[in-house]
Amino acid sequence: MTDHFIFYNVSEGSMSFEAMIKRIKTFISNDPRAEYILSIGTDSQVHQFDTKFITAVHVHRIGKGAWGCLKNMVIPRPINSLHEKISMETTLSQELAYAFTTNYLAELAEILIPYSDEGADLMFEIHLDIGRKGLTKDLIQEMTGRIQAMGIEAKIKPDSYTAFSYANRFTK
Repeated sequence: MTDHFIFYNVSEGSMSFEAMIKRIKTFISNDPRAEYILSIGTDSQVHQFDTKFITAVHVHRIGKGAWGCLKNMVIPRPINSLHEKISMETTLSQELAYAFTTNYLAELAEILIPYSDEGADLMFEIHLDIGRKGLTKDLIQEMTGRIQAMGIEAKIKPDSYTAFSYANRFTK
């Protein structure tokens, strides 16, 4: 299922889904007593002939750095409907989150379990490029409901940095 996921990191280049998971495991294993937020977020940019979507995976070692990678997808038409564009962003984040929750999230948590008494923790979130200000405010309930139905915490602006900041940098 994950064989169609190809990721890249600006300094490390292209990697498979499995290589990305291995890299995250290494990052967490380097400091297993820390608190982590693993977040997924997608942003998009409409261009003249297509719409570019960037889905970001971001692992934040709270107070001690982060590591991330990106996945690129292009729809060969401009998506001018805001609802369709935000829905597609949400779907791409959900698809990747599903791969984590069904196969790998427990493995990542297992690295930290022996250190839970020392503060180790792993939170998993989906970051949406929507907020209470602007045109996307009417989409908050629908999109966050889709994420929460998966049992995952949904974050919106200004707390959804993986979508509106990290992924956004690469959609242009």
